[in-house]
Amino acid sequence: MNLLQRIANWASDNRDGNVADKSAADAAKLNRKESYKAQRKNYRKEKKRVASELMNSLQDPAVIVLADWLKVRGTLKSWTKLWCVLKPGLLLIYKSQKTKSSHWVGTVMLTACQVIERPSKKDGFCFKLFHPMEQSIWAPRGPDKETIGAVVQPLPTAYLIFRAPSQAAGKCWMDALELSLRCSALLLRTNSSTAPSNTSYVGEPLLPVSHETQWSEADYEKHFNDHDLDADSQNEAPNAAMSGLESESESDAGEAVQDDTLEPADCVETTYVPFTEEEFGEQGEQVEELAEENKSLIWCIVKQVRPGMDLSKVVLPTFILEPRSFLDKLSDSYYHADLLSKAVQEDDAFTRMKIIVQWYMSSFYKKPKGLKKPYNPILGETFRCYWQHPSGSRTFYIAEQVSHHPPVSAFYVTNREDGFSITCSILAKSKFYGNSTSAVLEGAATMTLLPRGECYTATTPYAHCKGILMGTLSMELGGKINIECENTGYRTELEFKLKPFLGGSESTNVVVGKIKLGKETLATINGHWDRECRIKDAKTGEETLLFKVDADLRAKRLPRYLVPVEAQEPHESQRLWERVSESIAREDQVAATEEKTVLEEKQRAAAKERSSIEAPYVPNLFELDSYGQWIYKYADLRPWDVRNDVRQYECQYKVLTQTRHKSVPIVHGAELMHPLRSSIEPVARSHRQSGAASSKAPKAKNKSLVLAPRDTNSDSSQSPQGVVKRSSSSSIRQINAALDQVNRVLEEHSKQLNDISRRLERMQYAPPAHLRHGAQNMLGGGVALSTVIKSLIYALIGLTFSLILRWLFK
Repeated sequence: MNLLQRIANWASDNRDGNVADKSAADAAKLNRKESYKAQRKNYRKEKKRVASELMNSLQDPAVIVLADWLKVRGTLKSWTKLWCVLKPGLLLIYKSQKTKSSHWVGTVMLTACQVIERPSKKDGFCFKLFHPMEQSIWAPRGPDKETIGAVVQPLPTAYLIFRAPSQAAGKCWMDALELSLRCSALLLRTNSSTAPSNTSYVGEPLLPVSHETQWSEADYEKHFNDHDLDADSQNEAPNAAMSGLESESESDAGEAVQDDTLEPADCVETTYVPFTEEEFGEQGEQVEELAEENKSLIWCIVKQVRPGMDLSKVVLPTFILEPRSFLDKLSDSYYHADLLSKAVQEDDAFTRMKIIVQWYMSSFYKKPKGLKKPYNPILGETFRCYWQHPSGSRTFYIAEQVSHHPPVSAFYVTNREDGFSITCSILAKSKFYGNSTSAVLEGAATMTLLPRGECYTATTPYAHCKGILMGTLSMELGGKINIECENTGYRTELEFKLKPFLGGSESTNVVVGKIKLGKETLATINGHWDRECRIKDAKTGEETLLFKVDADLRAKRLPRYLVPVEAQEPHESQRLWERVSESIAREDQVAATEEKTVLEEKQRAAAKERSSIEAPYVPNLFELDSYGQWIYKYADLRPWDVRNDVRQYECQYKVLTQTRHKSVPIVHGAELMHPLRSSIEPVARSHRQSGAASSKAPKAKNKSLVLAPRDTNSDSSQSPQGVVKRSSSSSIRQINAALDQVNRVLEEHSKQLNDISRRLERMQYAPPAHLRHGAQNMLGGGVALSTVIKSLIYALIGLTFSLILRWLFK
């Protein structure tokens, strides 16, 4: 009986346990089901977000890395000229520049592609975009979901061969493709989608953009500051070196900051003083009433020249000279450099262009009283100054006369703290037309917005002087200029109009223009460059004030600081022309002419001496780059680092950056000043360096080393041996060991890269075995069977259409 009772109890316990286990399993199953639903919901949401982001990049004309005509080789080994538009991760190909759906040829997915230079016997630059595994590089649909592309000659499936018109254009395309291949997710999409209205300036509604794509530079900086990533990185690697130098301990932090803020012993910051003497001419036409004795001098000059002659070799009388150098005159454009600081902070590309146009127009209203011409700079003459911003930053200006025949003036403007840099070289030419003459300034200024990687190029109007023989001697600006940004596609066209024969005061100093995106006009500009200028939105018709020359505008001019004359070097402009300027100031034209002749004779003697020994003149501050542009030797295009950079200062014509930590910065030299290369090469270089650093051994993965910089422009611009504080011999051994290890890794990678390049060349000229076997499916050894079938189908369709048309028009 007891046995039966125990069996019954055991059975009831088992039933209860099974019920409990079953209920727990049901609950777990229900939880898994709900979790799976949530995962599917998140999956669909994320998929829509990514698709929306991609479509926004495709349809927004502002998100363009590069766009131009290229020749593309088809499978029939003939070339077709196609319009190629490079976007992050994509290459869109069209038959024409209209980029319509009917002109779409195909879309290349760059995520799995490689680009390589291809040798060519013909002119231009040839490069190849290919899939290493011989897979298709084409997307199945177009940007507007097109499924059938425009009819062109058949293009290869696994590769494309392009030909650019020149070596420079081809290099730019290769750099741009490298950027899109490596950094498609890192490009900041600062386009019109961040405007208050959810429409673009071209009138097309934009797709919704995710939260991640709407972050600006300020948002990224705030994110890093809030999370205090510097402290985290120091905790993770307390023994890591900062840029190859020993880091300070927490106990010595205060002493380290004090030591870092000291100036280098052999480079003392240049002393500047405020300059307040400014002269403003009257609004309207610039005229000059000549005295009787000066008219005879004008006739003497007229007898020396003939119509169409270049006046650069003609010696001008001193009574028409403005007592300052042409290098000083070029700096008038930066009294409102704070507008450029404002443009850097603006997130909308169209608004940035308007602010840059506003700054450009503010460059001309400062003019001397009467008709005056600045001194022609002496070869090797230099000029430097800076403007103080209300924020505390400084805009530095460095200029040098790099050539005398032809006369070329080069200058460099930088304000890394506010995020902009400008480089330019001006070739001054003048032509005589009888009763008038024109001074033409050839050259384009290139401005880089450092945090955004955007480059703007701008040309300069010419100065037209008339009334030399008859009428009143007067001068005005004329010509068409362009301000354009290849990164965003925006372009401004301005025309400075000369006064007509029967025109009044309202026809004097007129400027008109347009701001365009592609071929569409977004706004029009109209007004006077020395009075008031207004801008009208082409879409809404709203007209606003662009800028107005009045007392308020002049009060907003930034104060300029110059080096005292007694502290200037002998070849600096003010000291060089000091005696001539003093003679002009006391209206002693004879003494001014004598002093001017002395300087000119010295220049001729120096030129004769160089010619006798066949030694060309070499500028001190500027050098020619591979594109034939004069570039400042110590240019620094790094974006400002608020956690390390303190301020900019000038020392011996070098604009340096004072830093909190002893680091060796990378100086971006002349190759980065080209309008496109300057915006994409730093990113490409950083990824090449990061790619090499990622393959280091684990022992050195926390080391951050910068090897062999060409130049430096910070407080640590000396050699590393002169600035490193060696606290112990163990730290020296660690650094040496890390350097040795890095050098070994670099040698290994160099060998691997050479091996890979040889293999790629063999792949290029000797197809793999599976491709040779695939040649059996080719007709004639070179044409695919599918290509022949397509050609026959197209021929039949064309023949059918021709028969139908002939029957209809009988």
